Amino acid sequence: MDRTVARPYDAGMRHACVAVLLAAACASGYQDPYKARREAMVRDQIMARGIRDPDVLRVMRETPRHEFVPPSLREQAYEDHPLPIGYGQTISQPYIVALMTDKLDVDKSHKVLEIGTGSGYQAAVLAPLVKHVYTIEIVPELAAQAKKRLAKYPNVTVRHGDGYEGWPEEAPFDRIILTAAPPEIPQTLIDQLAPGGKLLAPVGRSPWSQELVLIEKRPDGKLRRKSILPVVFVPMVKGKKE
Repeated sequence: MDRTVARPYDAGMRHACVAVLLAAACASGYQDPYKARREAMVRDQIMARGIRDPDVLRVMRETPRHEFVPPSLREQAYEDHPLPIGYGQTISQPYIVALMTDKLDVDKSHKVLEIGTGSGYQAAVLAPLVKHVYTIEIVPELAAQAKKRLAKYPNVTVRHGDGYEGWPEEAPFDRIILTAAPPEIPQTLIDQLAPGGKLLAPVGRSPWSQELVLIEKRPDGKLRRKSILPVVFVPMVKGKKE
């Protein structure tokens, strides 16, 4: 049994001190005042939980998570929990982003479909590892924001649309990743998965009964399903029929 007792701290004082240190770093000409926080995030949250793939660790160290959260929450960007990004959506905990990237098992030849762009952070993490990321966001405001953030990634294409429909004109995809939870994996997405491909998704009818599921489509089209761990994601929303 863990008997560690955490010391109380003044959160306001902590954030004020961090702001002073970051301002000093910027004034001295250092352009990446969050680098040490990313290093700590990778060491304490990701490697400590068993993720060892050097490419995954590298992109988690290099991707500026603070650019993908609201300005008022930047001081919390590298902490060990999800954060709200508006419109009832969240940016996932850093460890979950790293875990899903690891389990997706991508390489530079892969064409990836992401359902649920959100802030764009998961797409930014995947971009250096794959050939192209096609990402769909159902909330128009989030899609527009993510498109601006991801403009510097030439191999990421953002679309506002219904993730349940996938992206048929670009199918098949070598990998498909969902960052919102459907009650069951839509058959449309399974159909858009290439033979030999993998689909990773949180699945469940309520936030308290979700599990992260990996689907592998064999060359003969048969599916193998594996449960990874319990998770809590926002639900995957269907588009309104006109």
